Amino acid sequence: MSGPPHVDYTATSSRPPWGALPASLRTALAVALGTEILEAGPSVASGFTGGFAAPLKLADGRQIFVKAADDSQHPYLAYQREAELVPRLPKSIRVPRILATAHATEGEARWFAVASERVEARMPGMPWTPEDFAVVTATCELMADALTPSPFDDLRPFTEEIEDRNFPRYRPTEILAGKEPMPDGFQPWLPDRLQELQDLVDLYPTALAPTSAIHTDIRPDNLLIDAHNTCWTVDWNWLCLGPAWFDWVGLLPLAHRDGIDTLAALKASPLTSAAPAEHLDCFAAVLAVYFLNKLDAPPPPGCTPEIRRHQRLYAWAFLDWLALRRDWA
Repeated sequence: MSGPPHVDYTATSSRPPWGALPASLRTALAVALGTEILEAGPSVASGFTGGFAAPLKLADGRQIFVKAADDSQHPYLAYQREAELVPRLPKSIRVPRILATAHATEGEARWFAVASERVEARMPGMPWTPEDFAVVTATCELMADALTPSPFDDLRPFTEEIEDRNFPRYRPTEILAGKEPMPDGFQPWLPDRLQELQDLVDLYPTALAPTSAIHTDIRPDNLLIDAHNTCWTVDWNWLCLGPAWFDWVGLLPLAHRDGIDTLAALKASPLTSAAPAEHLDCFAAVLAVYFLNKLDAPPPPGCTPEIRRHQRLYAWAFLDWLALRRDWA
């Protein structure tokens, strides 16, 4: 294929219904919540995993949201990490409150469920509008302020993720050397910009030096805007350390694609008005290289094929944004 795919972030997952969860887990969750579970709504279709995620109605009148998975699935540890981290976030960050957790064993499988308050809200960025972009920008600025310096003392710097042997930080060099194939379907200028792309990635120790706690996975389906125009953030399981602007700048390539003047936004936001341009470009290069990796491989266990379409879209968008900023053609 050539060009970026369309990804509908409201329909990227395939999740089981409430009745498919083990009875032991459903009972354990009811005990943890202290009331009977009356009914479950349909599983949400956002996200890229097969973990359970749906609203539930309780006998005491509460409306909650529950996520659950067994230990054969990617979300099993992610849900536990989120349940651990969310209660420790600063109170100024709008995130659904964790209400209860539950464990169960069914046969050889271990199960985990986490219940949080339910937020009636919609997903922004489908496409980005100036109004939603302004709300999310303000939220990211508030989050960065609350998380700088990091209130956590047990987080890993994002730079260590880049140094992990599984991170493709030398991919442009490997393509130039003929050790890896050129990804197909991308911008025609990409082969001529591989060395510059690698040079930008190599700036990461300084450009992405940790100053703040960062979410690292802020994208449309991890944002919710309610009827009062309050933006909530979800899925905090990848929290680590990086520059304060990391989460917000990660939204800019797709916002640019939807017509938002992101270059003006960069100058206006206190997050980036003084940030060196090369640091921002390094970040975009690192993300582009990351998303270019394993594009044609089967999805990771427990993930849907849409995750590869998401990767391709993000790789294209970050490359396009770099081209805008660096006058690539």
